[in-house]
Amino acid sequence: MDWYLMVWRRYAEFDGRSRRSEYWMFVLYNFLVALGLGVLGGIGLAISRDYGAVLFIPFVLYALAAVIPSLAVAVRRFHDVGKSGWMLLLLMVLGIIPFLGLIAAVFQVVFLCTDSDPGTNQYGPNPKFPEQAAGVFAGTAGFTPVGFAAPPQPFTGQTGAAFCTRCGARLNGASTLCGNCGASV
Repeated sequence: MDWYLMVWRRYAEFDGRSRRSEYWMFVLYNFLVALGLGVLGGIGLAISRDYGAVLFIPFVLYALAAVIPSLAVAVRRFHDVGKSGWMLLLLMVLGIIPFLGLIAAVFQVVFLCTDSDPGTNQYGPNPKFPEQAAGVFAGTAGFTPVGFAAPPQPFTGQTGAAFCTRCGARLNGASTLCGNCGASV
């Protein structure tokens, strides 16, 4: 439920990144709420043909309210895999064309199911590793933000574990090479 509420709190935030679990849990809860409101409207129609359609009003209002956060979390999900939000728009427009729509839908689902880009990409730090994000803002995860002059160094969290400055993966023991990206540390 926290993932669902997080998307509503970030209502129209199109920048940054979102994890797979945030996106798919929002889709699940969004579907369940819409299904419940649709059933309520169907029950209203079954009771009264004349006035039963009034019970579809909450469904319509919810659907209209959920459009913007749904698009925002999908754009952030595309950012998490290193793709632009404009690619989502392109895939949605291609979805109108009969045969290309099926192909575009497959590509869209593949991008939405792909694992996060490791480390920091052009859209921000990886939300999967919040301890690494703290290192980014301290100037220790491979780049120095504007206003910080600290030289990059391996980030060590509270556990004493080191992280790769290139991809953010946890390093094993006293290894000099990252097991994820092969970078020398």
